[in-house]
Amino acid sequence: MLEIYLPVVQVNIDIVLLLFLSLSVGVLSGLFGVGGGFLMTPFLIFMGIPPIYAVPNEVNNILATSVSGSLTHWFKNTLDYKMGLMIVAGGTVGTILGIITFSYFEGIGKISLIISLLYMYLLAIVGTLMLIDSLRESNRLSKKTIIKRKLHDHNWFQGLPLRMRFPKSRLYESAFTPILLGLIVGFIASMMGIGGAFLMVPAMIYIVGMPVKFIPGTSLFVTIFISAIVTVLHSFNYGSIDLYLVVPLILGSIVGVQLGQKLGQYIKATDLKSLFALLLCAVSIAIAYDNFFREESKLINENQVSKNDLSTFAEFTLKLSSDFPFLYGAFAIILAIVLGVAVSVIRKIISDLRKKPQANEEVKFPVK
Repeated sequence: MLEIYLPVVQVNIDIVLLLFLSLSVGVLSGLFGVGGGFLMTPFLIFMGIPPIYAVPNEVNNILATSVSGSLTHWFKNTLDYKMGLMIVAGGTVGTILGIITFSYFEGIGKISLIISLLYMYLLAIVGTLMLIDSLRESNRLSKKTIIKRKLHDHNWFQGLPLRMRFPKSRLYESAFTPILLGLIVGFIASMMGIGGAFLMVPAMIYIVGMPVKFIPGTSLFVTIFISAIVTVLHSFNYGSIDLYLVVPLILGSIVGVQLGQKLGQYIKATDLKSLFALLLCAVSIAIAYDNFFREESKLINENQVSKNDLSTFAEFTLKLSSDFPFLYGAFAIILAIVLGVAVSVIRKIISDLRKKPQANEEVKFPVK
């Protein structure tokens, strides 16, 4: 074990285990195409980090991976800015409501129970529905059944007032649809420390009706803004962002996402959906077992500690967090964005370098 002390959270944590978990969750995120907050936040809580710290630090981590991913889609021109900004508008309100709710339950000492219940029920419901859908899809493929679908299936949400055009996605529908979606996602993100992609992506398909190729980029674009707002609000209200925790989370998850995306190329989409659904159900069961069937939760790190012999940087971090929480939160956001952009640019450079030898091989010289 190689333990480090988190000055803001005030616990010792195994850095090797933290990097391994963030890397593993990053691989799963890249493999399934969603954020890993629904896994990493419970893992942080199981490691002994209180929910009031686990939620905002994981959201800050999601911000970095979202910046990296959305830039990749921006390069490919697969991002609907107008739709994304409408979702962000609703997400801003939802985030504020979520912080107010979070503060209320934290004040009465019930926030750990509420977060556990949210994870348990939400993951169980979404995982079960996805598993049923994937089994139906597998059955159709085995029987070679073809279902004809319209280009756009309109529902009553899209028929609400205040209709507007979204040229990129070629949609004409009510602005209330993406705003309401953002409201729900923002609330969940601030309460649970997740990006909300595992809810946002199916909602964009079945409720908003967006073309599939624009959904991943737009979802990541929305997550950037919602994660940034959640980070600042949590930092300002609680001073709960810990750079000693954020940096390993970001580094592990960004590398893991790249590995997961490569691995996903070799697995069928139907199998991926089934695996993801089973994973959601498994996490839900683990949370239920930890909360209701154990007499006493056996956390990896049970005791909070306090150290007086902090390093100069640790003391500076702690002082900045307590005296200037808004500035500290802004710095955490900038750090996440810089790391996310750096990884995206490096990936593009490596991709361009790989294409050059292939282009040179295709050049044909005239025969003399």
